[in-house]
Amino acid sequence: IGYPHLNVKIGATHAGISVGEDGATHQCNEDIALMRTSPGMVIINPADGVEAKAAVKAAVEYVGPVYLRFGRLATPIFNDEATYKFEIGKGIELKDGKDVTIVATGLMVNEAVEAAKLLEADGISARVINIHTIKPIDKDIILKAAKETGLIITAEEHSIIGGLGSAVAETVAEECPVPVVRIGVNDEFGHSGPAADLLKEFGLCKENIVAKTKEAVKKFK
Repeated sequence: IGYPHLNVKIGATHAGISVGEDGATHQCNEDIALMRTSPGMVIINPADGVEAKAAVKAAVEYVGPVYLRFGRLATPIFNDEATYKFEIGKGIELKDGKDVTIVATGLMVNEAVEAAKLLEADGISARVINIHTIKPIDKDIILKAAKETGLIITAEEHSIIGGLGSAVAETVAEECPVPVVRIGVNDEFGHSGPAADLLKEFGLCKENIVAKTKEAVKKFK
């Protein structure tokens, strides 16, 4: 698919730790990392049903290989279908902030938005960016955030190796070095259990985003 740049769309479902009881043998936490190494492959990880629908339409219109990543778990709908506009390779700023930027993808976007509300109550102004397209990543929105807030937290339902966190860290390291703290699945296999419990166990929740952000602000700001 990659070498001849075929016009093939891959729809991968049940991605990430939230497959739940099926356990480590069925939990794919490294797919984004693998797909990122394929030249010319577009990688999209929608945050909710509205974005997923728009992403599929955009993928169909795009000429070339696209990897669409979907989860099993139902996620809150926060985009308005009547006004939402999707563009491959363009991140979306969901909330402005001056102290830190939380860059999230997939089901972690809603968690990031909720975390930002909790942080605001504690006096920390957090910008929130939805990166639905991990490749090609929106360098402009990330570098702007790096320059304006000076600290980035990434959140993803994927290994911290090779996914969104790596892509963001690579981007800022080359052009605007700032601290990047990655939240995701550490270098370990998943476990069997209810999806909601696993997300908490692996720190893929608003509470852990808040905790890690506070630690980072204290350390780096």
